[in-house]
Amino acid sequence: MLNVKNINQYYGGSHILRDVSVQAHLGKVTVVLGRNGVGKTTLLKSLMGLVPIKTGTMELDGKPIHKATPYERARAGMGFVPQGREIFARLTVEENLRMGLAYKPAGTPIPPELFELFPVLQQMLHRRGGDLSGGQQQQLAIARALAAGPKLLILDEPTEGIQPSIIKDIGRVIRMLADRGTMAIVLVEQYYDFAQDLADDYVVMERGAVRASGLGKNMAADGVRQMVAI
Repeated sequence: MLNVKNINQYYGGSHILRDVSVQAHLGKVTVVLGRNGVGKTTLLKSLMGLVPIKTGTMELDGKPIHKATPYERARAGMGFVPQGREIFARLTVEENLRMGLAYKPAGTPIPPELFELFPVLQQMLHRRGGDLSGGQQQQLAIARALAAGPKLLILDEPTEGIQPSIIKDIGRVIRMLADRGTMAIVLVEQYYDFAQDLADDYVVMERGAVRASGLGKNMAADGVRQMVAI
């Protein structure tokens, strides 16, 4: 579903991403790990077109996207859950979810499945996003990204600042979405155990480059925990 080849990205004179190549397959979770500051978030922003790449290529479902705008990538089937959630605090839960349908025809209903995945959102449909707990806001951010039915879901540290019970709920939803086989998932995560539990494939980044990659089931044998230990 996603094929990223040798992308390079710069902030000013700093070389942030160095010949990074990543693939994500339908029905699988590709986990991207690494210490703070190695370029993980920049990679995700590059995938969404929020920061430009200097060289390299990106394909979504076999079609080039590296020159597409962020909204064109969203229309092509990419959903993004940014670090820090970035929900609209003054809008209601319902209005936030409708933002995920912004490029759909007027009157497109909110998919009922979102409330099956995250029942708390239906209970709080008319509450402002800013009044939700951190965990509820994260569920809202994921549901908003899912509203348009993406082929690729990109999540940037969804467990950050979240209570353990909701971390389990989020992990269950991610696994369920992948197991359906209709979506590829790219997950950047600092919480190693959460990442290992979900990973079908893994990528370890170091100093803006891919240090190691492989199958999720081999993470322990490959010493991934030691690679990303702070």
